[in-house]
Amino acid sequence: MPLNPADDIFAQALSTILPPDSVRPSEPRHLEEPRGRWQGCSSWVALPRSTEEVSKIVKTCGAKQVGIIPYGGGTGLVGGQVAPKGPAPLLLSLERMTAIRAVHPLENVATVEAGAILADVQSAALNAQRLFPLSLASEGSARIGGLLSTNAGGTNVLRYGNARDLVLGLEAVLPDGKIWNGLKRLRKDNTGYDLRHLLLGAEGTLGIITAASLKLFPRPSTVGTALLTVPSPQAALSLLAMARDRMGDTVTGFELMNRTGFDFLSECLPDIRQPWKQAPEWTVLIEISLPTGLSPQDALEEIFAEGFEQELVTDGLIAQSLAQAQSFWDMREHIPSANRAIGAISSHDISVPLSLLPDFIERAGMALADLGDFRINCFGHLGDGNLHYNVFPPKGRDRALCNDRRDAIKTCIHDLVHALDGSISAEHGIGRFKIDDLERYGDPAKLAAMRAIKTALDPTGIMNPGAVLR
Repeated sequence: MPLNPADDIFAQALSTILPPDSVRPSEPRHLEEPRGRWQGCSSWVALPRSTEEVSKIVKTCGAKQVGIIPYGGGTGLVGGQVAPKGPAPLLLSLERMTAIRAVHPLENVATVEAGAILADVQSAALNAQRLFPLSLASEGSARIGGLLSTNAGGTNVLRYGNARDLVLGLEAVLPDGKIWNGLKRLRKDNTGYDLRHLLLGAEGTLGIITAASLKLFPRPSTVGTALLTVPSPQAALSLLAMARDRMGDTVTGFELMNRTGFDFLSECLPDIRQPWKQAPEWTVLIEISLPTGLSPQDALEEIFAEGFEQELVTDGLIAQSLAQAQSFWDMREHIPSANRAIGAISSHDISVPLSLLPDFIERAGMALADLGDFRINCFGHLGDGNLHYNVFPPKGRDRALCNDRRDAIKTCIHDLVHALDGSISAEHGIGRFKIDDLERYGDPAKLAAMRAIKTALDPTGIMNPGAVLR
């Protein structure tokens, strides 16, 4: 069934059933995605203040056959929040629904609205002497609804899991406008199909998350951070195994970084302090979190000593203060900003089985060398097998002159990932940018089931049309 545009007449009709100032013309920020690849075509945005208002909006869009794009913080990198073509959809922004509804320290649960910014949820947990462990570079602007709808990853997946692993219950508006009151705080609930996990990661195509009950954790008493130089990705992988054998789940972060990333920081963000004159070829950033009475510095020194003895580590720095630890993380978290400043020809968010990561890095580099002269910035969450493998033009060459190589580069990388039984979207989702890739590499039975679910729940196709499924 064809969709209708969210035009001026529709916006005026919608305004009559909502409080004043709930429907506005969209702003440029609503129509841009961070990499500047696509420009959205919507002209109106709805700004509800409650779940009931979201329900009214969805029911009206269903009746008028108008598409809806849920809008969070706008930080998504696969185009899930922008529609560059087709009948102009209504943007539904949850930026006014920011309440921390309740924090239950004894239960280790916080109930928050979908528009809450991640950093504010972290602060609310901290005020209750608890930890909400989801952490990523955009946490100062990314909103909970978008993070859950894309099943965000981040730097703590190694210990705490992806976003879906941090959710006990959801409140959501389904495509027919009905409100699902699923905000339970239960750890065990075997009462039929799990709608929670169906909506988590669905990118707004099956409903709109309006609130969530999130898992909290005890705050670690002490945290230790170190930068360790390793001779190769294989050595880094062996170091991770050794550290986890020794420290178990207290290893909360293990990030792999290549010299190219540090060169980009020096080139574009010279204010980001680096602790060396010449960056090493490969570095890992390791973080451990320990209970009271244990010293993370001692533990990291033991890991370094054993790693050095096994020739897995050649040098290293153990942070001696919170400020120094933060400076280490600042380097890691600003690498994506430096990447954007340089301008990638093709960016890839991939995962492969952990033991095959070194093989992927070697084979991908060789395959790209056959395609041309490129700079490769390979970095990411080694602990959970997720790499950000980004390809750039040679220094001094304009990216625009290499754009004709983008498809060949992407195909080269994704074919290799698929051959290694990996994923072409580890943590960013499918959005609109990766629909072709999902169709090419996705399992046919899974795609058929996804289409059947979409048709059953959203038969008129109004929920984020054109995202995830064509």
